[in-house]
Amino acid sequence: MKRVGKIIQEVLLFAVALLFLSPIYIIIVNSFKDRQSLYENVLSFPESFSIAYYAEAMEKMNFMSALGNSFYVTVISAIIIVILSSMTAWMLARNDHALSRIIFMAFIATMLIPFQTIMMPLIQLMNNIMSTTGLPMLNSHEGLIFMHVGFNSAISVFLYHGFVKSIPISLEEAATIDGASKFGIFWRVIFPILKPITVTVLIINVIGIWNDYLLPSLVLRDTALRTIPLSTFYFFGEFTIQWNLAMAGLMLTIIPIVIFYASAQRHIIEGIGEGAVK
Repeated sequence: MKRVGKIIQEVLLFAVALLFLSPIYIIIVNSFKDRQSLYENVLSFPESFSIAYYAEAMEKMNFMSALGNSFYVTVISAIIIVILSSMTAWMLARNDHALSRIIFMAFIATMLIPFQTIMMPLIQLMNNIMSTTGLPMLNSHEGLIFMHVGFNSAISVFLYHGFVKSIPISLEEAATIDGASKFGIFWRVIFPILKPITVTVLIINVIGIWNDYLLPSLVLRDTALRTIPLSTFYFFGEFTIQWNLAMAGLMLTIIPIVIFYASAQRHIIEGIGEGAVK
């Protein structure tokens, strides 16, 4: 009976996995079809696996420019988030008084606010800052990075905070006796220990920022500044949708982040495991 139950469980898990992977299958097979074949049967295999539609999609998306923009915004945002969030979490965890607890709870509270409820006031605020100070808060990658850092710092501080509390304070006391400054204690003692959770924070933020469509669509106006998710919107017109090119464009969007996740998957599992054990 146990063996039969195990087989049934594996079959159900396999069926659920196929269900979740079905959208990927639909995107892949339809990215190689012409529009007529796509409308005839969405689930069928293409007659040939030509990369012509991928080449056309890359040209219309201005793929290389959009890829560079996405890399720039994602990498810079993730690095800044890691640096600021880790330092903030360390200070909040090591200063156990009312103000630090209030600040930490404020970070937690911001995680509960849906972005859709504040996106229009946010753009108005950024526009006012730009008008007053002249800083390029809108229609610039730097402004987009600034907002990504703000929106993604809360979850990052939360993750770092729990990990920092598990690090013995005696390590910092020993470094202080040896004459290390606060800055030196963090970068030479604490930050190397944070490597597992740092990798986890990086993966979460890189995937989120790379795939983000809504915030860049509000901030970036110029075509040359578009990130990859924005560039795929080219295929979704007001009166017609180029589904085969859209599928090819979506595959081009997915491939870099799948490669990144596959290469870092081992580290995120280790980070979660170590954090749970600690």
